[in-house]
Amino acid sequence: MKQYRLRSFGFFCALVLVWACDSGSDSKQEEAIQPVASENQLETLKNQISLALVQKNNWLNHWAGSLGGFDESDFIWVFTDSIDPMEMPEKNPILEKDPLRPYQIAHPEGDGVMDIYSYKVEAQEGLDRPFLNPDSEVIWYRSDGMKERLLFIGPSGMFEEGLWLSPVEFLVLGYFEEDEGFRPMVWMINTEKHQLSQFKLNKTTEKYLPASYLDKKLKSVDLASNGN
Repeated sequence: MKQYRLRSFGFFCALVLVWACDSGSDSKQEEAIQPVASENQLETLKNQISLALVQKNNWLNHWAGSLGGFDESDFIWVFTDSIDPMEMPEKNPILEKDPLRPYQIAHPEGDGVMDIYSYKVEAQEGLDRPFLNPDSEVIWYRSDGMKERLLFIGPSGMFEEGLWLSPVEFLVLGYFEEDEGFRPMVWMINTEKHQLSQFKLNKTTEKYLPASYLDKKLKSVDLASNGN
């Protein structure tokens, strides 16, 4: 699976990475990629964020420890754009005894699982200790034996939580690290339309340990000793 790490993930990923690596040019990047979104569309997206924050209250409280309280109204829409997923034959390689298996997210209608951790976290049998790779990705291992790579970010960000909002809508919570500090992010993927919407919180913090949430979340994996 690692041989795909260096492949291009398409136009929108390049834009996301440029935005993350050069936060000083936020406004110029957003002007370049923002299509027009209606008030109804934005309201729907914000309602979905609200639902996610309720369901992933542990993530909200974890970040509130550094930022203070926040809700869906504090997230700013960055862009909505089409995605070109990398699709290839590959069955789910995370087997029943793998320590990351409990953290794959089952599709609500049984169409495989979504995986947001196994590309980031090396925890397979035989390692002296688990460690984190620099990059993160969101992978859908479908029940038909196909794999879709839906989202990728480099070392300036991390995916921390995910949930299915519906059989065709998957939401990811995480962050980007910018010059100003760590900024919580929301990515919303429509797997049917192959569309991505990205939101950023309207504040940052310098007081955040990059792997702190994963260390709490992944109870079967000890990340505390790997220096992150």
